[in-house]
Amino acid sequence: MAKKKKIDKKAIFPVFLMGCLFVIVHGLALIVTAPFEAAGLQPAFDNPDDPMNIIFIFIILLVFTLVILLIAKFWKKQLIQVIILGAIGYTAAYLFYPLLTLIIPETGFYLSIIFALVLALALVYVLYKFPEWYIIDISGIIIGSGAIAIFGMSLGILLVIILLVGLAIYDAISVYKTKHMIDLADTVMDLKLPVLLVIPKVRHYSLIKETKSLKKKIKDNDERDAFFMGLGDIVMPGILVVAIYNNIAGSLFISLSTIIGTLIGFAILMVFVMRGKPQAGLPLLCGGAIAGYIVSSLVFYGELKGLIFSF
Repeated sequence: MAKKKKIDKKAIFPVFLMGCLFVIVHGLALIVTAPFEAAGLQPAFDNPDDPMNIIFIFIILLVFTLVILLIAKFWKKQLIQVIILGAIGYTAAYLFYPLLTLIIPETGFYLSIIFALVLALALVYVLYKFPEWYIIDISGIIIGSGAIAIFGMSLGILLVIILLVGLAIYDAISVYKTKHMIDLADTVMDLKLPVLLVIPKVRHYSLIKETKSLKKKIKDNDERDAFFMGLGDIVMPGILVVAIYNNIAGSLFISLSTIIGTLIGFAILMVFVMRGKPQAGLPLLCGGAIAGYIVSSLVFYGELKGLIFSF
């Protein structure tokens, strides 16, 4: 029987830093929710409690994953870079605009739009020209918080929980069974895109100089010089955080408890990751977020607040 790999104590601080990314992204998403609404930005769906919303999200997710994998296999990977950088630019502009309206007078509507587009294009340019790990992480924080705010404002709590459960099952299947999530991670890692967040384990680590694929490192059982986490692992539980804040009056305590639940799930997840094996993140992360909501809602309200369908 293979001997279990011991946890490297030197990896504890990088893991702590990765946990901080959850707090930063979820916290920023909560902060920008009010400016989003004040700027009159429309949610992604007209009815936040329509069950068709999550069916639509799953279809888009599956189609997007299939398209990326097919492009990686049969066409040039640079096409994937163009698609994802375009999506990043759009999401960044969507985030920058309401924040700029806070500092630019209401009469400067078009000025806010222009500055938002300039900042978004600058972000895309820097990502393309110098995709070092810290640029990737900064971009991921911006894109992740914007995506969380958009979908958290657009979905009811019950639908978000159903979505998280479904995505957790999908993530487990794609990592442990079909293993296509590892192929997807390999592709975006090779293109240096902020779909994966990076926390180095060693000083002077450079993502740009990383040449060996993640799949090859796993196969060779190599020691990795950095921790990698999918941006979706941070975004998905964050949607529940914002949905709670947006749908329940005076619910900041429950939102914060949901973040704490996510961090507990993350801590358990990293115990397995530090033993050297890739893990499906969403089962523990989403499970922790949902548990945080349930426990705090029962404590604070004596009921599961917000679990309704409204047709």
